[in-house]
Amino acid sequence: MIYSAIDVEPEQLTTWVAKFFANAGRGLNVTIPHKQSLLTMPSRLSERARRAGALNTLARDAHGQLVGDNTDGVGLIRDLTEHLGLTITAHRILLLGAGGAARGVIAPLLEMLPTQLTIANRTFERAEALAKAFAALGPVRATALADLQGSFDLIINATATSLRGEAPALPASALDRRTVCYDMGYSDQDTAFVRWAREHGAARACMGLGMLIEQAAESFYLWRGVRPNTAGIRAALGVSP
Repeated sequence: MIYSAIDVEPEQLTTWVAKFFANAGRGLNVTIPHKQSLLTMPSRLSERARRAGALNTLARDAHGQLVGDNTDGVGLIRDLTEHLGLTITAHRILLLGAGGAARGVIAPLLEMLPTQLTIANRTFERAEALAKAFAALGPVRATALADLQGSFDLIINATATSLRGEAPALPASALDRRTVCYDMGYSDQDTAFVRWAREHGAARACMGLGMLIEQAAESFYLWRGVRPNTAGIRAALGVSP
């Protein structure tokens, strides 16, 4: 098996993906900025991808049809609950960002029955559109980052700020000594959001390497029918616990 990173320009993406599968490719992952641009290419979308309005995984089904899926949400929930031991049920959750990364995790988070899921974005209209799209699934509301009020039990950064070495512009009042901060971005060093959270007294601050591993394991299962045991992978990458 070979798994490697390929940088494809947006205008070449569908042609490249079609050629990949024509040449017996088993499956691939799709990341920023392509998670929404490939939605119309698969013959079928999983319920996870359909609800998210974004995909991160492409695979062939038993009939040879191209299927689009989204494993980001299950990867995040597994890392938060199974590995970090966090509780989402009956807690106040703040999700930063309103792009494809955020869309992929809203439904799984609401399935865990939080007290409230607040989506905050620099542009209120984008956050509001997401909140309306998922309103039937649970208590979700929208706010502009500049209007954010109150503190939260869990803050999840789904913005692209970590890719730029920046932290989202949110007030320190959004967290207290019980708040856990989780950056879906990751690096070989602490991201700016993780550093900001620690400097402002968060109970814990974690990067998204654990989510990366768990969503990859789910994708591998879609491609090969085997779900990897991720403990050894986490240990090799130094992800704790």
